[in-house]
Amino acid sequence: MSDHDDGATVEADGGVVEDDIFTTEDVGEQYRDTVYDDLDYATLEEAPNTEEYPDSSDGASFRLADLPKVPKVRHLVGPSAIMLGASLGSGETMFWPTLIAGNSWALYWAFWVGVITQFFINTELQRWTMATGESIFSAYGRLNGIWPWFFLLAGFFHLGWPGWASGASEVFAAWTGVVPRADWWIIGIISMIVIWLSYQAGPVLYNVIEKAQVALMIIAVVSAIILVFIVGSIGQLANIPAGAISFGTLPADLDIATFLGGLAYAGAGGYINLSQGVWAREKGYGMGTYQGRIKNPLRGTDPEEVHDGFTFEPTPTNMRRWRAWWKTTQREHFLTFVLGLLVVATVAMTISAEFASGADFDGAISMWIDVVIPQLGGITGGLLYAVLFIALFSTQYAIVESFVRNSVDILYEGYGRAAGWEVSRVFLGLLTIFTLWGILIIGAQFNTPWILLVIGAAIAGVMMWPYNALTIILNTVRLPEHTQPGWGRVVAMWWATAFFGYFSVLLIGSQLVNRFGIEAFEATVDVVSSGPGGLALFLFALIVQVYTMARSAKAKLDAKDTVENADEAVGFLA
Repeated sequence: MSDHDDGATVEADGGVVEDDIFTTEDVGEQYRDTVYDDLDYATLEEAPNTEEYPDSSDGASFRLADLPKVPKVRHLVGPSAIMLGASLGSGETMFWPTLIAGNSWALYWAFWVGVITQFFINTELQRWTMATGESIFSAYGRLNGIWPWFFLLAGFFHLGWPGWASGASEVFAAWTGVVPRADWWIIGIISMIVIWLSYQAGPVLYNVIEKAQVALMIIAVVSAIILVFIVGSIGQLANIPAGAISFGTLPADLDIATFLGGLAYAGAGGYINLSQGVWAREKGYGMGTYQGRIKNPLRGTDPEEVHDGFTFEPTPTNMRRWRAWWKTTQREHFLTFVLGLLVVATVAMTISAEFASGADFDGAISMWIDVVIPQLGGITGGLLYAVLFIALFSTQYAIVESFVRNSVDILYEGYGRAAGWEVSRVFLGLLTIFTLWGILIIGAQFNTPWILLVIGAAIAGVMMWPYNALTIILNTVRLPEHTQPGWGRVVAMWWATAFFGYFSVLLIGSQLVNRFGIEAFEATVDVVSSGPGGLALFLFALIVQVYTMARSAKAKLDAKDTVENADEAVGFLA
């Protein structure tokens, strides 16, 4: 029996002692460097395919183990820090400051709504992993085997263009003068090599990226707070309340591709969000404690095995542990991801609104380097250069990690496990290939950094539409009553599906009209003025929305009162 699997102590009145829910400080400290409890998977009892356990009708069975005891929030900081690092150089310092500079604070409502929406999306992406130890891609595969491969392909088109490394390199070149700004690609190639080499710093690959991103996150947040006081943009904060409540305001000449990119990147966005569950598994959240971590084969460390799913018996102790796990991980994500985004992004927006409003510039990088920083100069300009470089570099760092980790999981679960592959070697191989691909794209200078960012961002926004729908269907249809999302979260995911579906239709319609000249597919903000093709796209989005809502609502209603004492675990926002 592991440190996390102590038997429950029951009080005289039948209640559960608090010590059976929360782990000790010593064990909690272990979570700082990730936790792995190696169970003999083959000897564990299989869970029956009944209403008390996850539905295994279309995949491998789940093995029974106790849900581990719950550590404190400070022990679990990690996955959300990586997600914040992935966000800093995307929407927070690039897309949203550009949108505010070009369209005023009237768009701020969409930013904070996007951030809160992504809070619910990201935490729902964690749910399956916490309940079963499986990644979200394994879960999608249980719905239909085509979905993981679809997201792998879409993920490449989202993250396969190293625009963040390119952007960081252009900023670094302009800042330091170590190479001419036009030769930013030299720095870009070096940065990709540095990222690859950094993975060799430790035996557990996840731990390397977590420590690097936590350090970069702290520097970026502290520097952003200092900036708002020394650049003279603090007066712009007075415009936030009006912008925050101007719901639905969209300028007539708004570029939909950039706006959808901003919505997707009001957070990390797209393929990166799907890493939340994989990172939670690596950290050891919930039943992920029993899944092996990906080790570095070059360090000569023994590999750890990634198994099929686990589940836990709905005992009073496990019920209360589940509720405590859920509350703790939600706090970790809110305090790290949501608050970090709101601080850094809002500071960046005040600066762009103060110094670039109405200016002529070609994308966010040009706005910062050619418009804003020349007005600051000196130490202040240097600090802003540093923040921009850290934000963009941390994003590229997280993008490499996200793409490789997600794709390895899909390849391994879809083919590699049956073929006898070692997952650590698959990770190192794909990391090397993706790094070389990034070097090729940067070296060939196929396009300017900003265009690469817009392409990836637009694809990210469209990708989020189907996986929002799939995730809420998965978490209601396949999970038992006590681990299902509460009604508040169900409604939030319905909103997320509709939100990204609506703007995806606008983007698809605008691209068909502007790039291919198919006027019939014009999709307008008010819907009713759309062309026949645009109306057909909106009708399709409506069908998807109705299906998503109907299926998840039915699953919630059907599950009610199917698990004894489920009230110990469930709640409106559980």
